[in-house]
Amino acid sequence: MIAEHVAFGIIAAVMVASALRVVTTRDIVHAALYLVIVLAGVAALFLLVGAEFTGITQVLIYIGAVIVLFLFGIMLTRSDFDQDEETDHKRKFPAILTALLLVAVMIGALVDRFEDVKLDAKLPDGLSPQTTAQVSDELFSQYIVPFEAVSVLLLAALIGAIVIARREEGG
Repeated sequence: MIAEHVAFGIIAAVMVASALRVVTTRDIVHAALYLVIVLAGVAALFLLVGAEFTGITQVLIYIGAVIVLFLFGIMLTRSDFDQDEETDHKRKFPAILTALLLVAVMIGALVDRFEDVKLDAKLPDGLSPQTTAQVSDELFSQYIVPFEAVSVLLLAALIGAIVIARREEGG
């Protein structure tokens, strides 16, 4: 149990450091790459608690698809964020104060709500944990049409971004 706690601490520390770099870096491509580290940390935490299907789904969908779309969007727009005076971070103090206030309120609410709650690892009678095979059978049989509709929608968004970028580049 101690090794799991150490692994959680290391993963959480890397995620927090990367999340801070996402919002403080001046290069948008680096921010997207730091976001990859944060999302990989989320997947690692899912794997740590034994939710293999959710962890692998996190890697495939968020890291494999969403970040690729972000990078395509960044590279197609070719914006110079480093030269923009509006992103000079002149108002750091109010942002830090607001973030600390939100963290304090969140911690207070969580402690107030879940202070006496004990986790019970047993499932109610008649329920059993689902295996990855059961989840995938359900996803790719009953929900195949919405799954494919989302993939076509993402493809259409990517093609639209390329068409818009080419139109702006040429004219």
